[in-house]
Amino acid sequence: MRLTIIGCSGSYPGPDSPASCYLVEADVHDGDEVRTWRILLDLGNGSLGVLQQHVDALEVDAVLFSHLHPDHCSDLCGFYVLRKYHPSGQQPRIPVYGPTGVAARMRDAYGLPDGDGMSDVFAFTEYAGPFTVGPFSIVPIPVEHPVEAYGLRITAGRSTLGYSGDTAACDGVDKVAADVRLFLCEASFRDVDDNPPGIHLTGVEAGATAARARSGRLVVTHVPPWFDRDAILAEARTSFSGPVELAVSGATYEL
Repeated sequence: MRLTIIGCSGSYPGPDSPASCYLVEADVHDGDEVRTWRILLDLGNGSLGVLQQHVDALEVDAVLFSHLHPDHCSDLCGFYVLRKYHPSGQQPRIPVYGPTGVAARMRDAYGLPDGDGMSDVFAFTEYAGPFTVGPFSIVPIPVEHPVEAYGLRITAGRSTLGYSGDTAACDGVDKVAADVRLFLCEASFRDVDDNPPGIHLTGVEAGATAARARSGRLVVTHVPPWFDRDAILAEARTSFSGPVELAVSGATYEL
């Protein structure tokens, strides 16, 4: 399994990265043939453009939304245009998984009339327990955020990736991170500030979550452009003794 950071900027695109989007790939061997499966974790502002630096966007097999804030889902509108009006013809439907109301939310984001919305291009499914996409086994776990939100555990072969989505400290994010090989965790707040409850993690809380959950490696993501990313990283290192680094657009990890 491979993880490529497409976008890691928190809340809105920054000067060096679009908003949240992560490409996860796994190869399946069938004799001499190799089929690479590709899923996207979120598709936030600006990420569709950068995605095309790494892979043909038409080769994506599914999109998984952690929640429906624009910095995690808005580029599905452009993806809809790409798949519906491509010069080679409308592309086959692919699944889009997300919280309650995902189909209507994306229909409204593009300004489509009531009715089928984007369903001729995407097969929308609301989270209702574990599911599979090709070689990926996926477990959505509710986490704490002002809207319905999920962390995701993705397993292929013997490797598991944990993705926090957007969350405050809660039992759900501990379950997402439990014993994973790599924990991709948001840290949007600083520990030194008086932060509102129930929204995001600080760098210290991200590190503490990884430590409690015995994560193998911590990659800190979703840092807003208005903060010093290195300061957030330093916070995470105070509470997690394992390998920890900042997510950077274009970075790839082999799990």
